[in-house]
Amino acid sequence: MAYEENCPFCNPHKDKDQNILSENETCYLLQHNKQQDVLEGCAVIVPKKHHANAFELTKDEWNDTYELLQNAKEYLDKEFSPDGYTLGWNVGEVSNQFIFHSHFHVIPRYNDEPLAGKGVRYWLKQPVNKREKLKIQK
Repeated sequence: MAYEENCPFCNPHKDKDQNILSENETCYLLQHNKQQDVLEGCAVIVPKKHHANAFELTKDEWNDTYELLQNAKEYLDKEFSPDGYTLGWNVGEVSNQFIFHSHFHVIPRYNDEPLAGKGVRYWLKQPVNKREKLKIQK
């Protein structure tokens, strides 16, 4: 099993603030105490084997991620009663991945948030995010 000694997702038991909400053969559902201030209820689904990103997951890890996503929804609906969810993977630094162990974000969303109704696409579609067009020389 691929493993990195200093990776927080390879070692969830070493962090007293990391809660393992659920697990199956290949993945954990984690919720970190220090991430609950703004994103109340947020969690991640993490493969137990170290993979840099989602493109490296096995079919079993994808299936187990699906299983834990259903567990996460059941738990979060009961404990936090969100009005919706934002779900996703970040792959690479340009996508804001800063822990290079694949993790799937499960973010409950609430109608009373100041940014309710504004998802990932809202931020990516801002005019300041537009790339300059490359000039093709003929």
